[in-house]
Amino acid sequence: MTFRTILIAGVCASLGLVWIIESGAADVFLEATRSEFQKIPLGVVGIDNVGGPESPEGRAKLGSRIEDVLKADVRRSLVFSLVDLAPLRIKASHPGAEPDPSFKHATENGVSVIVWGRAGLKTDTKPPDVNMDGYVYDAGSDEVVGGKRYAGSTSVVRLMAHRFADELVFRYTGEPGIARTKIAYVSQQGTARELFVMDYDGFEPRQLTADGFLNLMPHWSPDRRFLVFTAYRNRNIQEIDMIELATGKRWTLVSQGGLNITPALSPDGHFLAYSSSHEGNAELYRLDTRTKAVHRLTTNAGGDLSPSWAPSGRELVFASDRSGGPQLFLMSADGSNVRRLTFDGDYNAAPSWSPRGNWIAYVCRTPKKEYKLCLITPDGQKRRQLTAGPGVDDSPSWSPDGRHLVFSSTADGKSQIYMINADGKDLERITFTGTHNSAPTWSPAS
Repeated sequence: MTFRTILIAGVCASLGLVWIIESGAADVFLEATRSEFQKIPLGVVGIDNVGGPESPEGRAKLGSRIEDVLKADVRRSLVFSLVDLAPLRIKASHPGAEPDPSFKHATENGVSVIVWGRAGLKTDTKPPDVNMDGYVYDAGSDEVVGGKRYAGSTSVVRLMAHRFADELVFRYTGEPGIARTKIAYVSQQGTARELFVMDYDGFEPRQLTADGFLNLMPHWSPDRRFLVFTAYRNRNIQEIDMIELATGKRWTLVSQGGLNITPALSPDGHFLAYSSSHEGNAELYRLDTRTKAVHRLTTNAGGDLSPSWAPSGRELVFASDRSGGPQLFLMSADGSNVRRLTFDGDYNAAPSWSPRGNWIAYVCRTPKKEYKLCLITPDGQKRRQLTAGPGVDDSPSWSPDGRHLVFSSTADGKSQIYMINADGKDLERITFTGTHNSAPTWSPAS
């Protein structure tokens, strides 16, 4: 069977993983990587609880809840190395934003940044409001360089911590943090597959669709207001829809005969690349979202799908079986200058171009006949395997800072969503409910 035939069978008949087909693979070259820069030693003295309810689990005060989320965000940022200040007996002055004399001791022990704060419940409002003050001490300047108050309802306590973490990242890198980003994904609900969105760390999942059949392959708009995805009205009609997250408003972008799948919006949102079989073979097309004009990008006997845009918007990477087994190809955004990118192994698919443009993540088949994630540079000169271990790894998607990927895996039996650093370290499972969670896509930064 062809790549396209197996793909359609996998989606429409078995409802299984979209990208898996039988193939072999050559050796995978493993390359060690270095961190881009030295992490900044940061310690969190604590978020002092000055009043507030117990957490929903009944185990931690309000300040401790915020502190736990903040520390996890700091650790995942890869900008800071989290230092345990307890052995140094560092404390913060409360109330107020003045640095404590003990901060000097922390500085002498290599700590560059110290963070502390306080949080409390304002009970004279209905519903009660939460106030949080956050402070940042910089050892280099020996002064408090940041202080901010956050206020909101008890439902946004985690968001306060995320915002504080993102502002720390921005202060020391000039780049947006990822703590307030979202991940959209597909979750099985009975016999249906519906779209969900959750915080980047797996918390607060929210269901977006409730069609009772199939909604697959979501992809974010650049302004993170919308998702484009493939909607199966029944087993014979597949359309590409767009949904607005805030309102749930939904409309169809592509409604052609045959298969219409793997949509991807360009970095400026002006074009939608997708695969369609309405002219007989699965080819790539480009829809102008302003004029609705459609331009065919590929013409060959193989099946072409899974387009992913370069950050510049000038190129696309995609998967095609025109050479036999599925391989990755590059082309200009107008369909010209097509060239093959991958040559190792006879199964390489589901590409995702990094936001920094330096790597393309994809699903590769290893010599042990395992489906794992690999990375390759756009010039094809460097290639390395990112994941290992049991299960099938699929659907890689980059964080907006280019330091992490999210993907689905059956490592624990059922398909769940995982996060991993771009260097292959710190694998972390972020979904724990449901019978099947897959096809994650990471939002742009807020």
